[in-house]
Amino acid sequence: MTQAPMAALTHHGGRIDAAKALFPNAPAPWLDLSTGINPVPWTPPEGLAVDAAPLPDRSALARLQALAAAHFGVAAERVAAVPGSEMALRLLPLLGVPQPIVALRPSYGTHGAVASSRVDHAGADDWAGRAGSLLIANPNNPDGVHRSPGQLARLAAAQERAGGWLILDEAFADAMPESGYGGGEQVVVLRSFGKFFGLAGVRLGFVIAAPEILTRLRALLGDWPVSAHAMAWGCAAYADSEWIAATRIALCERARAMDEVLARHGLTAQGACPLFRMAETPDAAVIFQRLAAAGILVRPFADAPERLRFGVPAAATDLERVDRALWHG
Repeated sequence: MTQAPMAALTHHGGRIDAAKALFPNAPAPWLDLSTGINPVPWTPPEGLAVDAAPLPDRSALARLQALAAAHFGVAAERVAAVPGSEMALRLLPLLGVPQPIVALRPSYGTHGAVASSRVDHAGADDWAGRAGSLLIANPNNPDGVHRSPGQLARLAAAQERAGGWLILDEAFADAMPESGYGGGEQVVVLRSFGKFFGLAGVRLGFVIAAPEILTRLRALLGDWPVSAHAMAWGCAAYADSEWIAATRIALCERARAMDEVLARHGLTAQGACPLFRMAETPDAAVIFQRLAAAGILVRPFADAPERLRFGVPAAATDLERVDRALWHG
C-alpha cells in the first residue's frame, strides 16, 4: 500500500469509507476498531422525544451543564457545553489561555495543530513548569498512559509557579472515573460525551474552567452552542447512573478479553484506558494489511509505524473474527 492512500487512515480513526476504497475485496460488513469510541452506545429511553423545531431551550442547556458538572464532580458554574471537545481544542488559542501552548507527544494530532511546540511524555516526569500552557491528554491517546490526580496536581502547581497554565484533555476519562481532575484557576479541562457514551455523532463536549475563560467561550459560540438533540440525550445519559456503572465494568472486561487475544499472537497490549489498546511490533504494517484484508480496520500511525491501536469489540463474535484474521491472514 502506497504512502499517499494510507494517509487517509493515519490521520484519524473512523475512515471506513477510505478503507473500503483501499481494500475493495475485503468481506463485509467491516468491523471498525480504528477509534476509541464505546462500541455499545447508550440508548435513550422510550418516550424521550426531541423537538427540533424551535430554538434549543436555554433552561435545558443549564440543566445539561449542571448534570454534567455533577458527573465530573465540579461546580456547575465552571462548566460550559460545546459541540464536541475537538471544537474546544481548536478554540483554545482564542480563549485567553497563556501562549505559547506546548503539547506532550505522542498524543492527538489536533494537539499538535494548536500547540507551538511538543515535548516527549517522559519530559513531564520532572516538569519544572514553563510560561504559557502545557497541554496533556489523560488518559493519553494512543498509548493509554494515565496520570493520577496527584501527578496532575504537581504539574498544575509547577505551571502556576512558572506563571503558566495546565490544559487537560480528558476525552477518555469517563471510562476511568479515577482520571477526572477538578482543576483550578489556572487549569482548563476538556471532556467528551461521545467516546464513553458511544455517541460521537451527537457532537457534545464540555469545558471546565475559570469563569473568565467560559465567558470568552460563550461569546464565541453564541446562545445556542449545542443542539436540542444533544441537550436531551446528554441530560438523560448523565442521569443514568446505573448504565454508567455497568458500562465501566463491561469495558474493562472487554479490554481484558482483547488483551488475551492480542497476547496469543505475540502482541502486548499497552495502556490503562479500556476503550482502546495499543501494541508495538515491527510487523505492524503487515498486521494492519492482514486485518484490513479481512474487513477489520485498526488504527496505524504515520509517525510511529511500529504502533497499532485497537478499539475494543462489542461482541464475542467480533473478537473471534479478530482472532481468526490474526491467525489466518
